[in-house]
Amino acid sequence: MSTRPFPADEINAGMSIAGKVILYTGAAGGLGTETTLSFLRAGARVVAIDKDDSKTRALIDAAEKQGLTGLTVQAIDLADLSGLHAALDRLAAEVGGFDVVINNAAIYPSRPFEEYTIEDFQSVQRVNVDAGIVCVQAALPHMREQGWGRIVNVASVTLSGGWANLAPYVQSKGALVGLTRAWAREFGCYGITVNAISPGAFPTDAEKIHPDPEGYTRFVLDHQAVKRRGRPADIAAALSFLISDAASFITGQTLNVDGGWVMH
Repeated sequence: MSTRPFPADEINAGMSIAGKVILYTGAAGGLGTETTLSFLRAGARVVAIDKDDSKTRALIDAAEKQGLTGLTVQAIDLADLSGLHAALDRLAAEVGGFDVVINNAAIYPSRPFEEYTIEDFQSVQRVNVDAGIVCVQAALPHMREQGWGRIVNVASVTLSGGWANLAPYVQSKGALVGLTRAWAREFGCYGITVNAISPGAFPTDAEKIHPDPEGYTRFVLDHQAVKRRGRPADIAAALSFLISDAASFITGQTLNVDGGWVMH
């Protein structure tokens, strides 16, 4: 058996995402902005889906300030599934198809379970899960034709338990993990990998639902093995790896990016 070391240039080539077209929902959010900029710096083209005007403007300004090209921003309501499908078909034709899909966008209402209506559950499912299904449907033909594709679903540490009052959100993240495994099994024969990342408690706008920010930070650090808060660069590194050729033999997995909160 050969013990030849893997050359550094082969490793670097395998990690490259230059030239890839990435469809990224929630791309202007707290974690999305920095990861989008990271992809652009690596030479990828990003089709950023986000309907928050102030955040998308900030993303565009940041890319321009850094002299980055390859960014396309589209304000699309993910709850409008038919409108989303039509918009993505148009965008796919314009960019020549999507090589990568990152399903990141989510809504996260917070209140006791008994105060949610079934319509509340359906609304969260529609944005957090069904819109991701539409994104994959729009990207799959191109991925199959070229024999290569990457899909990453963004789950959540909340799926492991420990948070109350987020039942629809936690349910939606469980659905994404299930779809990750189902799609990985079904699409693998086409050279498409499907994985999920499960971010820990990162300091983003989502934390504004907590009434005691300092107490919540203590709660987070008490649960993590690594005693610092997560940074957008931590998510960018995990995503960049999973969408590269270096991860071509990894599929159907959920990678916890949480400072050692969940270990299994």
